[in-house]
Amino acid sequence: MRLTEFHELMHTEFGAARADAMLADHVIPAFGTSGAAAIEAGVDPREVWRALCADFDVPRNRW
Repeated sequence: MRLTEFHELMHTEFGAARADAMLADHVIPAFGTSGAAAIEAGVDPREVWRALCADFDVPRNRW
């Protein structure tokens, strides 16, 4: 997944302000760090997207 697509999905699902805050502040248990830090460390944005969806109870049909 391209990073631009990831950000579009985040903003659509959670709203721009909340998505940006989640990405920076929410520690994803599966990675032990924030989504932004995980992506910066080389984790595929698709994996970060799926982890955030799981953490915030997004219905699977929208993952």
